[in-house]
Amino acid sequence: MRRGFAFFGTVAAVETRSIAGSRELRFPRYRLEVTDGPDRGQAIDGALDELSIGTATGNDLVLTDATVSRHHVCITPTKRGHLIRDLESTNGTAINGVVVERGYLKPNATITIGDTKLRFAPIGGDEVAPLSPHTHWGRALGASEAMRRIFAMLPRVAASDVTILLEGETGTGKGLFASAIHEASPRAKGPFIVVDCGSIPPNLIESELFGHEKGAFTGATTARAGAFEAARGGTVFLDELGELPLDMQPKLLRALEERVVKRVGGNEQLKLDIRVIAATNRDLRSEINRGRFRSDVFYRLSTVRLRVPALRERRDDIPLLVAHFYAQLAAGEEPPASLISEFARHDWPGNVRELRAAVERTVLLGDPAVWREIADTPATSPATTRAPDFSTSFRAAKEQAVAEWEREYVRALLDAHAGNLSKAARAVRMDRNHLREMAVRHKLRSDDT
Repeated sequence: MRRGFAFFGTVAAVETRSIAGSRELRFPRYRLEVTDGPDRGQAIDGALDELSIGTATGNDLVLTDATVSRHHVCITPTKRGHLIRDLESTNGTAINGVVVERGYLKPNATITIGDTKLRFAPIGGDEVAPLSPHTHWGRALGASEAMRRIFAMLPRVAASDVTILLEGETGTGKGLFASAIHEASPRAKGPFIVVDCGSIPPNLIESELFGHEKGAFTGATTARAGAFEAARGGTVFLDELGELPLDMQPKLLRALEERVVKRVGGNEQLKLDIRVIAATNRDLRSEINRGRFRSDVFYRLSTVRLRVPALRERRDDIPLLVAHFYAQLAAGEEPPASLISEFARHDWPGNVRELRAAVERTVLLGDPAVWREIADTPATSPATTRAPDFSTSFRAAKEQAVAEWEREYVRALLDAHAGNLSKAARAVRMDRNHLREMAVRHKLRSDDT
């Protein structure tokens, strides 16, 4: 599999459903031909998959023009047409003489990158992408064509041991996606080890990944296995890979290619039996152009690339997700039609994570508009007694206020029912598991109780 696009809903268990409708998507075929520049006469055909252009050898169309960046542009098929996107190149991209960061290509458009010109021309015929007839795959949920395209593809990806790179904005569900792939794989009975590359201090990242021996550094009072060693027989999930320090990337590449690691302070070569899934909210090709990420690591990790889109790109799934979250939080109830209509118009910069939080607030506070304003918070809430902090953004202040109210609500609810989760959940028509998750998140209950 060369490339793909993945769309994922951050949800828990879902009900199996089938839907009627189209079982395939069709994308028109086109030819991209170099009409001016050092590589004049080169051409490549595309349709179904993303096509990348640049001077680096990993691109689909490799140019020799020194004014073209290593990863200059990519062309992606969408329902609206073929989208071209500049990858933060040095000299920019123009369509018919107009400099753009992104835009949709019309027939016979002229694309200028550096000193090179290319012509985008339809060549007739379509390529077909199959769609799943189901609205779920594992814990993923979605009825949109984009989701169903991925559902049709994922069983084959999960069944193999291929390395996967998940790309997408924060809050789109990359972590749950990685977990779902692991659970559907032959390694499902093995461990699923998560490493958040963005939260580990740079001086400790090597130890977290590969482990250390006793006395390897100050504070290493005992030997410790790293994530790669601990995941034997299972999967390592490298979250926020784009935050990995540059000097650590060659060591990661060696582990990926040779499937061996060596603990910090040790000499023994430890053989690995793992699958690797990585995720990033950055476009690593742009990071390569900036000198912040190694191209060899990118190519090694991106055997299969799955792009997890922003929720605003798949609004068709919002009603389904709202109904699912609402059912978890308010057992036996359905979300008001007005709420779904309002949510479907919102852009959701925080993606599925923000959508779920909005449903939580609506159910807990009993006000469909509370996700937009905190003004209706009860007077007893800390959100109304705390003096406003104007040194932070409105959104951050609102999130903090709601989090404080939520914590006090859950604390009072549990106290009123002597800590009995089942009774407390039934009293407010909430899913017990969700109440438990909230209690653990607010440190009102330990994760093992």
